[in-house]
Amino acid sequence: MDGTVAMVNQGAVTLLGLSPRDVGRPFRDLDLSYRPVELRGHIDRALQERHSVVLPEVRHAPVGAEPLHLRVRVDPLPGDGSDPLGVALVFEDVTGVYRLRRDLDHANRRWETAHEELQSTNEELETTNEELQSSVEELETTNHELQATNEELATSNEELRTVNAELEGSNAELRERTAELGRSRAVLAAVLAGVPAGVAVVDQGLRVRVWNRWAEQMWALPAQQVLGEHLLSLDIGLPADPLRPLLRTLLGATGPVGPVTVDAVDGSGRALRLRVRGVGLSGSPGEPAAVLIMERDGGPQDPTLTPPRP
Repeated sequence: MDGTVAMVNQGAVTLLGLSPRDVGRPFRDLDLSYRPVELRGHIDRALQERHSVVLPEVRHAPVGAEPLHLRVRVDPLPGDGSDPLGVALVFEDVTGVYRLRRDLDHANRRWETAHEELQSTNEELETTNEELQSSVEELETTNHELQATNEELATSNEELRTVNAELEGSNAELRERTAELGRSRAVLAAVLAGVPAGVAVVDQGLRVRVWNRWAEQMWALPAQQVLGEHLLSLDIGLPADPLRPLLRTLLGATGPVGPVTVDAVDGSGRALRLRVRGVGLSGSPGEPAAVLIMERDGGPQDPTLTPPRP
């Protein structure tokens, strides 16, 4: 490990203003080494302690653009021996989360102000009520009208209690369905992690909805960079032309389709032959419509693609 830049992906070019020409340059010569945050010390720490270092929120202000908030992760890359090969720097744009948290804080402050005003108004109403009680004998006619109004309010209150009971039932059902969905997702994640092949789930628009750990290792592309992207637009060495007929068939099917054999290049630049098959789900727009399974043709998986830990 000599401190030079080994790889720059498209996300780094777009988000951080890097260039493919930066590959091969000493990292310390790049502005990125100290801006938006001093990274060299964190890199040394990750290499010494042999575990990831995470900077949860770093403000980045590109020239001529809106400020961003980034989550920076420094991951040591294990080598064959005891020393790491280097480090991977991952920059995740969390500006949306930051803005949501800021808006939530603002809304909480407004709620607290409104609550204080409501308490003040309640105290004023209590004072007014005491004055009304002292004048009740002079306001007997008004009292009769208030009694009629009170009956109407009692009816409204009963209706509100009924509505509240219905809402509580709906909330309980929603909680049960949410828990069931969480369990289903956990089971799906465990199943996909144990499948010894790359698995991608796409919707009717061929946007990726699931990208398992085998696919991450095979194409050297983490799920957070893939989810929501068009499958055939991914620059992963998977040829699009042989897959289009299979995908067209899958999107209209409700069962197994394939396999087809294609020549591809994995994330390390090595040529391989893949058997690609799928299962059609006939999902509605925005929902999973097909499962694509990619495995090496004619033998076991590449031994470097070890099963991910649960």
